[in-house]
Amino acid sequence: MGRGAPRYIGVNIVRWSWMGPSSGGRKARRFFVGRSRNVRTKTAEDRRLLELLEPVAEAEGLEIVRIRLMGGQTRRLQIMAERPEDGELSIAQCAKLSRAFSAVLDAADPVEGEYTLEVSSAGVDRPLTRLKDFETYEGLEARLELDRLVEGRKRFKGELAGVEGDNVAINLEGESAETALIPFAWIGEAKLVLTDALMKRGAETRAARMAAEAEQDTDDNDTEEEGEA
Repeated sequence: MGRGAPRYIGVNIVRWSWMGPSSGGRKARRFFVGRSRNVRTKTAEDRRLLELLEPVAEAEGLEIVRIRLMGGQTRRLQIMAERPEDGELSIAQCAKLSRAFSAVLDAADPVEGEYTLEVSSAGVDRPLTRLKDFETYEGLEARLELDRLVEGRKRFKGELAGVEGDNVAINLEGESAETALIPFAWIGEAKLVLTDALMKRGAETRAARMAAEAEQDTDDNDTEEEGEA
């Protein structure tokens, strides 16, 4: 038996709670139209850098997951990127993308003063910065921090349950009978929680990637041998 019809908890968040079977199934009602949010960036400077560098990543067949210009004695420009098809980033792709970013940054000089460029994959316990991420990682545990108080708190934790329109669905920890719908526009930070299930998924993804790369190497070697023959 599934979850019942939606009901409101407070004024800011829609929940589905167990209310017995419903012939019409789950129905979502829009109750809020929020400003658009780009969780990939945090500041206006980050957003300008994203506009500058996103076409560079796309030209390499990659996507920028998050970009942050960190403060400190020597500032750090941290950029996370991935292949859109599997969320991975090889060492060779990382190095190539870093060189491409460096060339554009050197020419445009968008950051005042000295800084260090750091390009990396998103990692296992990755940040969730786009609405599609919450659908891709459905079934895994995540922590969300909102930009406003909802029911007296900003932080939520639970199992991702996909998306409903522009809302993120999450089975809240300790509230097994309820699935909360949180507008994506309210999310300031979100990331996966490092769990056994996440580690298993990461290991399976890496194993599949290595098998595919090994198969590709074999095909390339066979092609070379045929050419020599």
